[in-house]
Parts: sequence; structure tokens; C-alpha cells
Amino acid sequence: MRLQTAASRPEASILSSNKMLRNTYMLLSMTLLFSAATAGAAMVFNLPHPGMIITMIGYFGLLFLTSKFSNSSLGLLFVFALTGFMGLTLGPILNMYLNAYSNGHELIMTALGGTGVIFLGLSGYALTTRKDFSFLGGFLMVGILVAFLAGIGAIFFSIPALSLAVSAMFILLMSGMILYQTSAMIHGGETNYIMATVSLYVSIYNLFLSLLQILAFFSGDD
Repeated sequence: MRLQTAASRPEASILSSNKMLRNTYMLLSMTLLFSAATAGAAMVFNLPHPGMIITMIGYFGLLFLTSKFSNSSLGLLFVFALTGFMGLTLGPILNMYLNAYSNGHELIMTALGGTGVIFLGLSGYALTTRKDFSFLGGFLMVGILVAFLAGIGAIFFSIPALSLAVSAMFILLMSGMILYQTSAMIHGGETNYIMATVSLYVSIYNLFLSLLQILAFFSGDD
């Protein structure tokens, strides 16, 4: 009896992990599409960017509500509200690149393709190797805090070199977050697919913007 129980545990763990992965990637796909739709609407109607303060209030407020109701159906409502709001803030940024650079369309598509390759590559690596990347947690938290503060400094003091360095940091940090979050879903460190979706969405969002900024900086075509 003990042998059967012990043997059933790994099987149950694998089934739970597979269900978690399936639900997360399904929800992530839907939120990305919804976010793309709201970004497209913001571009078509040429909506102005709400500004850093409103963006931060909206982001952290909706993130709090998503986390608070992550174990109920309301969590799904708030995760779409969060990703839709982030899409609305993305639209004006994309319009800015289109207006500021003659090759803006190429820059956006290249950044989008690069984001997809990085995400699929890192997720595939974590899924196939099933390595435990939980050791990255502390480093990523500190790194993101430092990069966030440096980014605010780059905006207020208008330092292009610092802004470029922050973008490079975010590419590395968001890549680490993708590995960390995927590993957490595999090994049971994350069991809530709504919060896993938010984590991956934010990583993809920041990864895309950071790649876009670096590509624009080195394009030399404005």
C-alpha cells in the first residue's frame, strides 16, 4: 500500500504541473491577444500616453486586485483589466516609435520577433531540462528593484546612456524571470495560474519594450 502511495505521488505531481502549465499558457495567450487589441485601439484613436504616475497607479492597483482575487473568478476579470490597461499604455509608445523613426515598423516587428524567440527558447529550455531555477529568486528581486530605480533616474535626468543600460538590464532580468516562473510552475513553487500568467505577461511586456528601445538606439534611422 505504501509503495502504491509513494508511486502515485510523482504521477499526481506531474499531472498537476501539466494542468498548471496548460491553464497558464492558455490564459497568457488570451491576455496577450487582448492586450494587443487594446494597444491597437490606442494606436488607431491616437490616444495620448497617460503618463508615468497614472501608469504606475493603474498597474499596481490592478496588480493588487488581481493578486487579492487570484483564487476566485474575479481574478480573471482583473487580469484582463490589468493586461488591457497595459496594452492601452503600449499603444501611444508604439505610435511614438512609428512617428519618430522612418523604420519604425521594422523596429517594432523585429522587437516583437525577438521577444517571441527569447520567450519560446527560454520556456522550452526550462520545460525540457526541468531544471530548478528557484535560486534566481533573490537576485531577480534585487535586480528588478535596482533597474526600476535606475530607470526612473534616467527619465528624470534625461540620461540616454543610463536608459540604454537599464534596457539591457531588463532584458537579462526578464529572461531570468521567464526561467524562474516556468521552473516554479514545473516544480510546484507556483500553483496559481492567474499569478503565473501575470508574471509571464509582465516579463514579456518589459522584454519587448527593452528590445525596442535598444534596437531604436542602434538603428540610427530617425
